[in-house]
Amino acid sequence: MGKTLYIPDLEIDERVLKLLLAIKLFEDELVSLGKAAEVAGLSEREFTDEIIKRGISPIRYDDIDPHQDFKNA
Repeated sequence: MGKTLYIPDLEIDERVLKLLLAIKLFEDELVSLGKAAEVAGLSEREFTDEIIKRGISPIRYDDIDPHQDFKNA
């Protein structure tokens, strides 16, 4: 069973809090795009649209090896 996080009464919708948490986890490379979408309660496409709106790339360039990509071309 997961842990419960107590957040004092805020006038922020739960969906917005989940989205903000998911975005931060993704930005800090703690979760994949798919897992972040799951945390936010969105499809991967919907989550991708949300992060693009905020100027965040859904592509992690650190994971790309241009030399391997060139060999595979």
